[in-house]
Amino acid sequence: MELKLKAAAGTLESSDIYIIIEPNSANEIKIDLQSDVMAQFGESIKKVILDTLKELGVTSGTVTATDKGAIDPVIKSRVQTAALRSAQIKKFQW
Repeated sequence: MELKLKAAAGTLESSDIYIIIEPNSANEIKIDLQSDVMAQFGESIKKVILDTLKELGVTSGTVTATDKGAIDPVIKSRVQTAALRSAQIKKFQW
């Protein structure tokens, strides 16, 4: 999946995560994470973000994530939504 523009999903409310995803010229995925629970779950959150992008076929992009204690399914759904918005995909076959 090719990212085409900057897109976002989520909120800054408690138990949510705000994801901004955009294309980049590097052939890699860059993740900038800020989290209230960074010490305990920072690496786990990054892994969920990276695994979700790989499942979607995204190989290049920049993700800015602001976490407020989201659980893994919420993180995954926010990343999926932002990636599909960025790729401008209106209908996705789950």
